[in-house]
Amino acid sequence: MPEIESLFVTRLYRARLAEYGPAIDADELEASCRSIAEDDAAGQAWCAENGYPGYTSYASLTDLPWRFPVFAELVQALDRHVAAFAEDLAFDLDGRALMLEDLWINLLPLGGTHASHIHPHSVISGTTYVAMPRGASALKLEDPRSGRMMAAPARHRDARRELQSFIYLAPEAGDVLLWESWLRHEVPPNRAGEVRISVSFNYRWE
Repeated sequence: MPEIESLFVTRLYRARLAEYGPAIDADELEASCRSIAEDDAAGQAWCAENGYPGYTSYASLTDLPWRFPVFAELVQALDRHVAAFAEDLAFDLDGRALMLEDLWINLLPLGGTHASHIHPHSVISGTTYVAMPRGASALKLEDPRSGRMMAAPARHRDARRELQSFIYLAPEAGDVLLWESWLRHEVPPNRAGEVRISVSFNYRWE
């Protein structure tokens, strides 16, 4: 009989944020995200200039854990999640650490989307979900081999999960997702009538 095995696996980490770290008040975290978005004139201006639908603090605020205690608590929890994922990935960190590099807020209104991209200067990237109203857009992950399969036929719709070209994940508020930063991902148009709120982040190797 032929022997077929899967090689070079792409790992995805999914857990409840509350599984590690201090207890985080979900209402306080959401209220803080909304308050920051309302007050961040520089961030609002950047979004308008760059055609970003909704709001992101990515280009305007780099010190959220210093500004709001709830974000400092969030980082404590994320540090532990990232450490658990790094262990699963069998990373040899050589006595060094994976450290938070960026942390930013995203608010996507009805129709808001985030185009396909990667995070090339980081090791682990991810998102924790603050508000996911009914109909909120999923996270779309792309097979990292796609650009090298120009002549390949399409996959059957019912192909095994590890063979699908795209995976759509529907996280819930309170979830945290982690992936290696080279994995291409996007957020399709938000179909919810309410704002989809998340906090994204990158970790680098110190």
